[in-house]
Amino acid sequence: MILRFQLSFHAFQKGAFLRGSALLRFHAYQRPKLLSLEVLTNRGIRMKRITLWAFALAALAACQSKKEDIPPTLAGLIEEVRLAYAPDKRVAIFQVDAEAEGGQWLLTTETNLPEALQALEEGIKSAGLPARIQARLLPDSSLEGNIYGVVQLSACNIRSEPRHSAELATQAMLGAPLRVYRKSDGWYLVQTPDGYLGWLDDGGFTLMDEAGFARWKSAQKAVYLPDMGFAYAAPSPGAAVVSDLLAGNILEWQDGADGYARVAFPDGRTAYIPESALMRYDAWLASRQPDASHIIQTAYTFMGRPYLWGGTSGKGVDCSGFTKTAFFLNGLQLPRDASQQVHVGQPVETDTTLANLQAGDLLFFGRKATDEAPQKITHVAIYLGDGKIIHASGSVKVESMRRGDPTFTEYRLQSFVCARRMLSGIGENGVIPVAEALSYQ
Repeated sequence: MILRFQLSFHAFQKGAFLRGSALLRFHAYQRPKLLSLEVLTNRGIRMKRITLWAFALAALAACQSKKEDIPPTLAGLIEEVRLAYAPDKRVAIFQVDAEAEGGQWLLTTETNLPEALQALEEGIKSAGLPARIQARLLPDSSLEGNIYGVVQLSACNIRSEPRHSAELATQAMLGAPLRVYRKSDGWYLVQTPDGYLGWLDDGGFTLMDEAGFARWKSAQKAVYLPDMGFAYAAPSPGAAVVSDLLAGNILEWQDGADGYARVAFPDGRTAYIPESALMRYDAWLASRQPDASHIIQTAYTFMGRPYLWGGTSGKGVDCSGFTKTAFFLNGLQLPRDASQQVHVGQPVETDTTLANLQAGDLLFFGRKATDEAPQKITHVAIYLGDGKIIHASGSVKVESMRRGDPTFTEYRLQSFVCARRMLSGIGENGVIPVAEALSYQ
């Protein structure tokens, strides 16, 4: 019998144990007491779905025989460590599989946080619990030191699981550095500069050891400026295309002549780009003006582009990918998701009258907290002023939150939760200059 405690906002997000020929999985959703129990055959066919309202530990105890109960003290310790070191599974790895073994519990633990592992070990020892840990500390040793990577496509697709049919979790742009944690059948568990975790196939990036990554970091870089374009095999617009390019792509600058720059991709490919379409990385950083007018100007260049769940590039964006990209192109890095962005910047006291809002503020939508349920953020937009927002919803568009305006949307007004100001105190409260986030030089 195996119990799984997997990193989530609440306990036991993807727990699993075997009983007979059925596989039982527990999922915790936004509400900490809501559990969904799915019973499947060994072929994975769903037989029954039940929603239970109970505490996670009580639900587990109810579904196991008494002699197989995981001690509440041990379960509580695992959850305590998770909440202290890895409360958000999107940016940290802390997974514990608990298996009854010879009168004690074997805790097979995988994490990228040495301090979390140490806390779990010390907690078990201090409480005298009947458990031992079998740990895999990431990055995995099987990578043989190749624990870095750099994105080699204009925008690579990072997925929630190691397969092409899995959910698109996020994207990363050409030149973005990655931390690599482990490999599974040609897929790699990677972490982007904003801390987001996901699976990337080996065609999306160049795997590097420490020396190779240091060389890439120290090389001169250039940033691509137009919204979209191409890199060519020769210094001529009629030459063969080497790759497409997007605004914000970063390449290695080698030399330039006759109006073209020769650049290199992380995987060693070389190409030519009109010099007018590039800016040296240091100059690009120095030229960023992260104020409301520039961010809004950038946001308008995305008008009409399609909504894409998981998208964070000029090829398609979701709501938070849109806000993140608009800020990135102006030299600021935000967290990936709306439910993460709402925790950075400075809070703005406001309500549905939109009082106190300033252009460039981020507005968050969803469900306000009640006595029965916590706050839930599901959408984000950039405030333009005069009651108008620009956001990705179906496509990137402008709508109004003021009744009487032609583009008024009642739904957004009613689902408005709160606002945050990202442009006050840059470098504090989770709003990070790109220069500090990417660390190329």
